[in-house]
This record gives sequence, structure tokens and C-alpha cells, in this order.
Amino acid sequence: MTPGDKLPPERELQETFNVSRGTLREALRVLEQKGLIEIRLGTGGGSLVREAGTEQLTETLALMLRSGKLSLYDIGEFREGMESRIASLAADRASEEDIQGLETLLAKACSLAKQGRKGWEDFLDVDEAIHKEIAKIAGNALYRYSAQVVHDNIRNYYDQYLDFSSKRLYENLEDITSLIEAIKNHDGEEASRIAEKHVHAFNLRMRKNESMKSRFNLR
Repeated sequence: MTPGDKLPPERELQETFNVSRGTLREALRVLEQKGLIEIRLGTGGGSLVREAGTEQLTETLALMLRSGKLSLYDIGEFREGMESRIASLAADRASEEDIQGLETLLAKACSLAKQGRKGWEDFLDVDEAIHKEIAKIAGNALYRYSAQVVHDNIRNYYDQYLDFSSKRLYENLEDITSLIEAIKNHDGEEASRIAEKHVHAFNLRMRKNESMKSRFNLR
């Protein structure tokens, strides 16, 4: 069935699945809660198939990240592959307008970096915006949604396992500057390499700090 199609009447569904009216209505209620159907009352009403939205596609991943139960290794491995591929696609597909948008964000990041630790939180916000914009430029809906949910929910891991020093801030700025330059030059291979290296370095630092905290029971 396609979005907008109406499900068969309840009596027909009961006979098809050999279930009681109460069981059927409970099943329909669950489908409605998940956003898969819309139940309309009154004359001409019924259960209509809805188009799947991004909420259903990303809800589970967001909950897993917010719970803090995903290992840093799993998150890191996933991000290295995802960010690398996104960067490569963005380099291939970026328009002049896209590049101008990235350079505007980069200018904001540079300004915040000059504030040192004082500007770190705002710098992370701009860094997040840059990664999301690159995912948008990549032009693949699944990568875009995945990147968005990861960056919307990963800050808690940063707060726990990253040391926010001026040195780290400038290392991060150097990486995103090089990444945007590679995208500007439409060098997919270089953009991929930089993105993977950038995420890998973050992952190593977080896992090292996680190990230290576990060793001294600092959680």
C-alpha cells in the first residue's frame, strides 16, 4: 500500500487476521502512535496509510545515544565510516553556494576559536552546524538523517570524555578548515581522509579518557 491508501474496514481486517475487535483496535492504535497510519472518524473516515517520516527512522538511534549505553568504540566506528563517506560525496556534489555557506560557518568558528575556552561551547555549536551542512550537501537522505541524529545527541559523550583545552580547539579548527578546503577543491579522496582522521582522533581521546575514569572510578 502507498501513502494515502485506506485500510480495509475493521470487520474485513478481523476476518482476515482472525482476531477480536478489541485486539484489532489495539493494533491500529499502536500503528497510529508510531505514525504509520492516521485514523479518521466520521463519515468517510477510516485508517489511512501515512508516509514514513524521519522521526520513525531516527527515533531508535537517538534514544540509544541519549541513554549513554552505546559504547564509544561502536559510536566511533560508525562515525568514522559515515563521516568519511559524507565528506567524499559532499566534495563531489558541492555547489558554489554550498561552499560559500561552509566558509561563512568557518569564519564564525575562527572567531570563536580566538576566545579560547570561553568560546568553546559556541564553537562546538558551529562545528556541529558544519558537519550537518556537509551531510546536507552530500545529498543522501539516509546519511543526512543519521548525521543529524548523531550530532544532536553526542554532546553528552563529549562532556564526559573530552578535555576542552585551547590546543584541542585549534586542532579541531585546523581539521574542519582542511576539510572545507578539500570540499571546495572537489577532492573527494582528500575530504574522506581528513574526515576519517578527524573523527578517529576524537574517538581515541574519548576512549583514553573513558579508560582513565574507569580505572580511578571517576564516573
